[in-house]
Amino acid sequence: MLFNSVEFAVFLPVVFIIYWFLLSRNLKLQNMFLLAASYFFYGWWDWRFLSLIFFSSIVDYLVGIQLSKTNNEKKRKIFLLTSLLVNLGFLGFFKYFNFFTESFSTAFTFFGYSIEAARLNVILPVGISFYTFQTLSYSIDIYRRKLEPTKDIVGFFAFVSFFPQLVAGPIERAGNLLPQILGERKFDQNKAVDGVYQILWGLVKKILVADNCASLVDSIFNGSGNSASVHVLGVLLFAFQIYGDFSGYSDIAIGTAKLFGFDLMINFRMPYFSRNIGEFWHKWHISLSSWFRDYLYIPLGGSRVSKLKSIRNVFIIFIVSGFWHGANWTFIIWGALHALFFIPSFIFGTNRKYKDENLAGKGILDNLREYLSIFITFLLVNFSWIFFRAKDLNHAFKYIASIFDVSLFSYPRLRGIQNSDMILAVIFILIMVLVEWNNREKNYVFENIHRKPYIYRFVILTVFSILLFFFGGSQENFIYFQF
Repeated sequence: MLFNSVEFAVFLPVVFIIYWFLLSRNLKLQNMFLLAASYFFYGWWDWRFLSLIFFSSIVDYLVGIQLSKTNNEKKRKIFLLTSLLVNLGFLGFFKYFNFFTESFSTAFTFFGYSIEAARLNVILPVGISFYTFQTLSYSIDIYRRKLEPTKDIVGFFAFVSFFPQLVAGPIERAGNLLPQILGERKFDQNKAVDGVYQILWGLVKKILVADNCASLVDSIFNGSGNSASVHVLGVLLFAFQIYGDFSGYSDIAIGTAKLFGFDLMINFRMPYFSRNIGEFWHKWHISLSSWFRDYLYIPLGGSRVSKLKSIRNVFIIFIVSGFWHGANWTFIIWGALHALFFIPSFIFGTNRKYKDENLAGKGILDNLREYLSIFITFLLVNFSWIFFRAKDLNHAFKYIASIFDVSLFSYPRLRGIQNSDMILAVIFILIMVLVEWNNREKNYVFENIHRKPYIYRFVILTVFSILLFFFGGSQENFIYFQF
């Protein structure tokens, strides 16, 4: 079920009313209903894949209990290995089987042998990369003795399948979300108001920005004979498409969770205002980057080992992060590029310089060096997006080669696209950028909006609702559903 669909517009208020008005006095019934609603939400796409979530949930639920019952290190490792094999086995089969068989066949062809790869028509279950990592973190944290397992099977299943963030995150940790599910909840009007406005802003980014860029990006990346300036324009449009699409989903998910009394982790902090790649990854897809930091980078030794090994660890997490996004060499190159961009700031110790700073209070002319850094970082990120968006490596390299042409300095004329579509997309991009820049000191645009005067909230709600009504006709899928 899509957040930007009529079905969800009906589903959400119905679930909200039943959850708060009929079940608010019984936590167990609330959680049972939340679980049922989440399975219905996911099953709306394809009910058959509910079996995967169910099986993954039951395995990690039982593994968690068994880990708490024994101090025998050998048995504990066996239980953890069971969780790893089941979860990564499902993920590997559904997401990477064809990639590995085709890469294996290609490798033999390179050495003069011909092997026909076995290819299966495997449907990738929506959200499998997200809920797999969520359940894995539960088992790993219990194994590390950082978390006590729950015996409340309904609560645990609700944690794994919590519908607002089930399909595309944020990837929640059990230490944050599970206690909220198991604990008493009371309706908080201020939190609900903030949630509504965060949903609104997420819809603005998704429907007005991402969806209006989508057809333009598809036309440019899939077309031929375009000028270099058009190809540059295509990359810029894709940068805002993927940001509006993914951060928009996160905003809707976090806002929806607030309606039900839950606080999810922030997944984006206006990353395109970053001054280096280190800051970018502190603000882009935060739940994934922090997951890889805690469960891969630190276990590898993190930065506590020699500088050379630390650099190796950086490359590993970026390449694995790229591979997590999809079974294509383009994603691996995308991850490797970010590693290369990140290494200089890592070597000189500036990668954490801006971790907790959002350019608060900076005037336009206060520090030109920082604005130049933002521009350079944005260019590097955009260059890497070419590989992320391209169909394959050949497509990516041809696209890059087409940019280095004298037509780079010509006016970008798009074939088969009306100027009005282009103008509309640019207007919505500018609105988004200006609103986020004006609120860059916040964690998200409408943080604590319930403290604002009623007239301010009314104007915001009215203006953006009108824009969504008149320019929100399509129901484009979310990009990260494919991951």
